[in-house]
Amino acid sequence: MAAPTVEGAAVTALRSVLHRVRQAAERSGRTQEQIRVVAVSKTKPVSLIRQVYDAGHRSFGENYVQEIVDKAPQLPEDIKWHFVGHLQSNKAKTLLGGVPNLDMVEGVGNEKIANHLDKAVSNLGRKPLKVLVQVNTSGEESKSGIDPSSCLGIVEHVRLRCPNLEFAGLMTIGMPDYTSTPENFRTLLNCRAEVCKALGMAEDQCELSMGMSGDFEQAIEMGSTSVRIGSTIFGPREYAKKQQN
Repeated sequence: MAAPTVEGAAVTALRSVLHRVRQAAERSGRTQEQIRVVAVSKTKPVSLIRQVYDAGHRSFGENYVQEIVDKAPQLPEDIKWHFVGHLQSNKAKTLLGGVPNLDMVEGVGNEKIANHLDKAVSNLGRKPLKVLVQVNTSGEESKSGIDPSSCLGIVEHVRLRCPNLEFAGLMTIGMPDYTSTPENFRTLLNCRAEVCKALGMAEDQCELSMGMSGDFEQAIEMGSTSVRIGSTIFGPREYAKKQQN
């Protein structure tokens, strides 16, 4: 019997992840349909993404502007692309101009990037862009994101000062090894409670993007509505050349 191809392995891995997501969702009292799985395809070829797409998946994520701008035009337009992580403000125009089907930016960690995204959306005349505010729940200086104590301020800025952005919720990257403790997730839950109370929003209208390959089941059990899965679906990253944001 022939060994499974890499593409076949990715589709098999996706099905396994979706099964685990369904089980974790049920443990949290929700259904699988209430949890978005963003397949983060960083460093992976378009051919491999296409295999996962052909298996029925539609939400994909990238971490580098040049990579998503290169890949998106080669793939179907109904993909819902997520840009995940730190975005340099001077790359906002390139990102939005190069990816017309960009569905969401995860996440906005300061007012400067919010303003640049808002301006870029306006200049392109595209529909409002959904954004998640990035919260630095682990307190690491190396991590982007707003301090939890300042979370409400940037959310208010996006909602009141950025008419071309749609505040969709909150996100966190997690710990250095990309697994998080319940305390990290609890911090994001507390931020959501504060934001929703102050703005009169229902909590189920504020997404929580938390959980990656190493901790997504725990994240879902604690209330995550969106998880970002990379290596568990696609295999180890392939850093053949230096990536640039």
